[in-house]
Amino acid sequence: MISAEQNDLMTRVGPGTPAGQLLRRYWQPVALADDLRGPRPVRSIELMGQHFVLFRDESGRLGMLDRDCPHRGADLAFGRLENGGLRCAFHGWLFDAGGACIETPAEPAGSKLCTRIRQGAYPVVERAGTVFAYIGEGEPPAFPEFDCFVAPASHTFAFMGLFECNWLQALEVGLDPAHASYLHRFFEDADTAESYGKQFRGASADSDMPITKVLREYERPDISLEPTEFGFRLKALRKLSEDSTHVRVTNMVFPQAFIIPMSSEMTISQWHVPVDDTHCYWFAIFTSFTGPVDREQMRAQRLELYELPAYTSRKNKRNNYGFNVQEQLTETYTGMGDDINVHDQWAVESQGAIQDRTREHLGTTDKGIAAYRRMLVNAIEATEAGQGAPMLIDASQAGNFSGPPSIDGIGRVPADAAATDAYWQEADRARRLKSDWASARLAAREGAGQ
Repeated sequence: MISAEQNDLMTRVGPGTPAGQLLRRYWQPVALADDLRGPRPVRSIELMGQHFVLFRDESGRLGMLDRDCPHRGADLAFGRLENGGLRCAFHGWLFDAGGACIETPAEPAGSKLCTRIRQGAYPVVERAGTVFAYIGEGEPPAFPEFDCFVAPASHTFAFMGLFECNWLQALEVGLDPAHASYLHRFFEDADTAESYGKQFRGASADSDMPITKVLREYERPDISLEPTEFGFRLKALRKLSEDSTHVRVTNMVFPQAFIIPMSSEMTISQWHVPVDDTHCYWFAIFTSFTGPVDREQMRAQRLELYELPAYTSRKNKRNNYGFNVQEQLTETYTGMGDDINVHDQWAVESQGAIQDRTREHLGTTDKGIAAYRRMLVNAIEATEAGQGAPMLIDASQAGNFSGPPSIDGIGRVPADAAATDAYWQEADRARRLKSDWASARLAAREGAGQ
């Protein structure tokens, strides 16, 4: 249990809050590139309690501005894209992607007013089908050369979804390897050949055993944690026999991402981004090590489950997450369908808009959650003291990062640390050697002795 004061310290992210100041030091995913296509590529953005407008101008340049027009506060999200910028619909003031006011048309001819006006503007970049923004002070950090950021565009796919709860409890689901044996339990194993694009529905690597069977029948993982330069690595071992072990390796990337295995050919890099204190978006980048991602199939699968433009789940607390008694008795542990994001959504939203951690009791399997909270509090305190924090890297350091390796497989090894480490490291290397884009990077790194 923690105190109410410490809970507030970790969860509140509005302007001027300690955690908010920390998270503003990092790039944050704010939109999908798919949402900035079409006849009007403009999107309103709320991030950590602040309001912005994101747009792509006629030349293709991305811009993100404060949403209230500096003239009289009208909403720029309803503006018009024209003449090289975003024009306020109230009086026609025009702003470019860098925040410069380039026209104040209602003013007298020859007026220099526009030269004295500048709208708040923020750095934005597109990576792997996702738009990232930086709303902190000073120069933003560099992007580490993780797989999701260096894979060819054809080998990534991005999606997002809204959770109606605080960002921290949403993030903590990904730091909890034990919950999958219950929350994501399926009583019958589906055809793994039909699992493309679906989490926890394929077979574990190096075997034909469905992941659902592993999670259902081996429900007491041995969880260990290893500190890394990017955060920490979690390893969950399920002993299947004396010489056979299910090994699942996941990663926490500070401040608020985790990288997990999707299947033997894909990984998921996922961020939980605060909209405000009581809502957050998850952003996921799926990275393929084999062929190009079938984006049409993966997007169609998800659009059956989510409503645009807010990316709200069709199964949510207003309809009891689609809960079905008969399904809970015979098909799934939750009775809430096949989409594990719905399972996660129920779990974290049912804790309340902001979880009251003064009433919780962590167990042995929660070591990832406890470790992350320590990291978070330390980084908040360091930020308040004007010091550094994890992963605030520059361009010269970006190439020191790769992967991180994320594996779900069954090794013909005993369930001890040395054997299972050797297994997942070799499994990761073998997967990269089979991949056109990853093998070249692997060869370069091994040649450099990294």
